[in-house]
Amino acid sequence: MIDYILTTLLIFFISPFLVGLIKSFKMYMLFKKPLSPFQPYIDFAKLIKKEVIYSKEASIISRIAPFLILAPIIVVIFLLPPIFHGSFYISFMDAFTITGLLSLSTFFLMLLGLDSASSFGGIGSSREAFISALVEPAMILTIFAVSLMAKSIGLGSAALNLANHFPTTHAASFILAGISFFILLIAENGRIPVDNPETHLELTMVHEAMILDTTGANLALIEMASALKFGIFATLFATLFIPFGANLCWCLAVGIFILKLILISLIVGWIEINTAKLRLFKVPNLLGIAIIFGFLSLTTFYILGA
Repeated sequence: MIDYILTTLLIFFISPFLVGLIKSFKMYMLFKKPLSPFQPYIDFAKLIKKEVIYSKEASIISRIAPFLILAPIIVVIFLLPPIFHGSFYISFMDAFTITGLLSLSTFFLMLLGLDSASSFGGIGSSREAFISALVEPAMILTIFAVSLMAKSIGLGSAALNLANHFPTTHAASFILAGISFFILLIAENGRIPVDNPETHLELTMVHEAMILDTTGANLALIEMASALKFGIFATLFATLFIPFGANLCWCLAVGIFILKLILISLIVGWIEINTAKLRLFKVPNLLGIAIIFGFLSLTTFYILGA
């Protein structure tokens, strides 16, 4: 149980570092003076000390929504697959559970954007609902396909099975599911080309538009939830689609797991540097590719057995 708690704390504390690493890597590749990867921790400390201001039109939703946005994300962290053998894990975590909890967090984020009665908040919430409606079915398809290849619906046991017996006979299905999930990782975390997390142009904002009127500790909670969400998706990708190293001793397994998270973050940063943001009505084309790859993964597994 101690290793389970320490693993959970590791994911909790490393998630802001991964977000800071992406920003630092992008600045370095663009020949700018990079910020420290630990900058998100400094920002959280500053925001917690600042005053919280509410809009005159805001209801109680604006006061409780930041906590309701963060709470499902924290629950998901406790339900993630183990990063090494012998570690405790929750066995009933499946595709529907994780998608439902993440969708619940997104729902309260959209409510927050609408509650301030800001036109930009409404635009951001509308766009987020538009994107989430396409992300959720693709995510269920993809995780369900991987679970079938791992011969277990529970994500914890599926990750361990993949680490022990990599499905080489179903390599085609596995690769298709991996491509689909990586697209979802980018889309669900508001990264380029779906959204630009650094923009302040109102006409192109999605995530930032919903939190435009949020300040102080409330903003710190939402930014923490955003960082943890990226950590959750990176952890799922590392444990399910790069399952190597989990069957080693715990010290090596943890080290390899951290390296995998850093590699995923650098790949996301590299994609953002070399990709332009899509127009809003071009986003369904990208997410449609994720749905198609998830469906192809399932059909390839069942029909071709490859």
